[in-house]
Amino acid sequence: MLDSNSSTAIEAAGLSKFYGNFAAIRDVSFTVPAGQVTAFLGPNGAGKSTTLKILTGYLTPTSGTARIAGLDVAKERIRAAERLGYLPENGPLYPEMTPLELLRFFGEARGMDEARMKRRIDEVIAQTHLDEVVEKPIHKLSKGYRQRVGMAQALLHEPDILIMDEPTSGLDPNQIHDVRSLIRHLAETKTVLLSTHILQEVEAVCDRVVLVNEGRIVFKGTPAEMAGSEGLEAAFRRLTGKAELVSTAAAAPAPAIEQEDAHE
Repeated sequence: MLDSNSSTAIEAAGLSKFYGNFAAIRDVSFTVPAGQVTAFLGPNGAGKSTTLKILTGYLTPTSGTARIAGLDVAKERIRAAERLGYLPENGPLYPEMTPLELLRFFGEARGMDEARMKRRIDEVIAQTHLDEVVEKPIHKLSKGYRQRVGMAQALLHEPDILIMDEPTSGLDPNQIHDVRSLIRHLAETKTVLLSTHILQEVEAVCDRVVLVNEGRIVFKGTPAEMAGSEGLEAAFRRLTGKAELVSTAAAAPAPAIEQEDAHE
């Protein structure tokens, strides 16, 4: 559980990441309250994955501070990792291993004792519905099952905070339904930060929204506050600077050849 003196599970404070003169993200600040599901929303290339990699300790920010359960990730990465489960987009799995072998490998890497590791492997296999494929090589599994394996390893050590990067990307409708159902179930006892660019994801599972565009935060609030009277899709396009482009295109005159055809 989170420390009793903190109701903030995840905090990004002034995070920036530069590659030479290019700013992948700039002055990104937001918090995720304990016990909520927050969507980290934005178009492709907006800086979502960069931010998540900093929050999980895989990247060092150029400036700013990332905190997990009040722990400064840069200074206390191991302690922060004990509290955190991370599912990266297309997360690296060892394709020659079976899900069971992979989970044992991660359990041993995390220093779990044998009894606890066996109990948790059984629990996450049941939780992610991997029973039918637990002895099959991962490279023979569908993308949906591989995503479940990734989620199982993220849950193995019983973290109270989960960060997931595009967890339903590339899945079919049935697989998306299953993953969303699992996220809703996990949210009953955990804090979840869910990176996505899929608006249906936000409506289906999220309490709050943080919207990033071109490396900067452009909205923070509830899905209802973001949607307002125009709806999530229109709000998304407006906040990411696409609404004006659509209006301009709609108002532009038809090409001359089409106008001539109309008079024929």
